[in-house]
Amino acid sequence: RLEDQQSKMKSIMQTEKGVCFLTGKRGYTEEHHIFYGGGRRKLSERYGLKVYLSPELHRNGPEAVHNCKATRRKLEAAGQQAFELKHGTRKEFMDVFGKNYL
Repeated sequence: RLEDQQSKMKSIMQTEKGVCFLTGKRGYTEEHHIFYGGGRRKLSERYGLKVYLSPELHRNGPEAVHNCKATRRKLEAAGQQAFELKHGTRKEFMDVFGKNYL
């Protein structure tokens, strides 16, 4: 089904697992959905807005996306740029995600 394929879309931001999106370092990484909470994780999945992060930048460290607003905002801006390049306009992004991060 097309809907199932869309819900499992590959990342449009990064293709290589094992490379931290933010640092470029190789090693163990975890998948991070750029937009999450309030049903937005499924939207990130649908539009391919996900990256691989080291655990220190995903959930463990002080600069981890789940602990640090600045890191989260940096990734949200990158996610919006990727959406606009691949899927549509800024207005369309805002219609889907409800906010402008740029």
